[in-house]
Amino acid sequence: MTLRHLNIFIKVYDLGSMTAAAKALFISQPTVSQAISELENYYGIKLFDRLSKHLFITEEGTKLLSYARHITSLVNEMEQSIKNVDNCSIIKIGASLTIASYLLPTLVSDFSKQYPLIQVQAITKNTQDIEELLLKNAIDFAVVEGSIHSPDIIATTFMEDNLILVCGKSHFLYSSPTIGVSSLEGLSFIVRENGSGTRELFENSMDALGVHWHAAWECNGSDILKNAAIKGLGIGVVSKRLVENELKLGTLALINISDLNLKRKFSIIHHKNKYLSNAMQNFIKLCNKTT
Repeated sequence: MTLRHLNIFIKVYDLGSMTAAAKALFISQPTVSQAISELENYYGIKLFDRLSKHLFITEEGTKLLSYARHITSLVNEMEQSIKNVDNCSIIKIGASLTIASYLLPTLVSDFSKQYPLIQVQAITKNTQDIEELLLKNAIDFAVVEGSIHSPDIIATTFMEDNLILVCGKSHFLYSSPTIGVSSLEGLSFIVRENGSGTRELFENSMDALGVHWHAAWECNGSDILKNAAIKGLGIGVVSKRLVENELKLGTLALINISDLNLKRKFSIIHHKNKYLSNAMQNFIKLCNKTT
């Protein structure tokens, strides 16, 4: 078994066929087939099920894929570090949308001032998508507000946050006294898209309390959500950190709910097999100093 076998295996999975992998790697299709067969024989497992001319990765293949991605990535990182020791390092950071809107720019700016030779590449997605990127080793680590579901990802809390319900001046709950959660029954809400940590926490909390609600608008960003709430299109569900200015101006008002707890935690996440370089560890330390 060699790195070449692992690279071919990864490419077959990513592209979904041996023919496509062969084309991308500039080798013949029989060479790809042979490499997969040699891997299967070496480990005594089956990597793919072949059904109706399509490849479906097996449970054993999925386990090997996770290791293969990190082994090849680590070797590439080692070669870049050794061959280009005087060049700038690069770290790839993922961030869920709430954190990207509020916290990440400050973190990257502060980090760049301390370590000007280290290049930071950031990608913003919802928590579910960020989790997938980590599993594919497309990013080094991430900062998210949502729950992580893969047992292969380690999450460490570094900050607390509060979701709140807000509405615009034209909404009947603007300037209302504190109400019970049952008063929200059947009302229209402006929420984040599926896969968002904000959406997941709100849905789970409302389900646990048995409150039925209606999604009037699904937004994949906080600015759209805030503007829709300001226009009175429903009740917005958003991090308090993201609407502090609107609350001060009065364009949005906090709806006080006596029996609804939407506290959550921001986490630093990385794959359990990921090698965290000094640069990555320094960025994580900076996150942990944030309050």
